[in-house]
Amino acid sequence: MSDQRADLLRGTLDPVHGFGIMQRIEQITGGAFQVRPGSLFPTLHRLEQEGWIDGAWGETENRRRAKYYRITAEGRRQLAVERENWARAVLAVTKVLEAV
Repeated sequence: MSDQRADLLRGTLDPVHGFGIMQRIEQITGGAFQVRPGSLFPTLHRLEQEGWIDGAWGETENRRRAKYYRITAEGRRQLAVERENWARAVLAVTKVLEAV
C-alpha cells in the first residue's frame, strides 16, 4: 500500500478531534473546502445526537483537552445512504448540463 493511501486510511479510521477534522477536510479537498468551527461543531453535535458518530474527551499532542470523534456502525450505514443520494444528485445535474 502506498504511503499516501496508508495516510488516507489512517486519517479515516483513527479518532480525530474537531480541529483535526477541519484540517483533514481541507487536505482531502486540496483546499477547495475550508470548514469553519461555527459550522463544524454544531454539525458534530447533531451527528453525535443521531448516533452516527461517537465522541470522547481526550488530550491532544499539545496536552490540550479536545473531543475525539469516530464514526459508528449506524453512521457507516447512513453514510452509504448519503453516498447513494449524492450519486443520484450528481447524475441528475450531469444530465441537465449535457442537455444544454
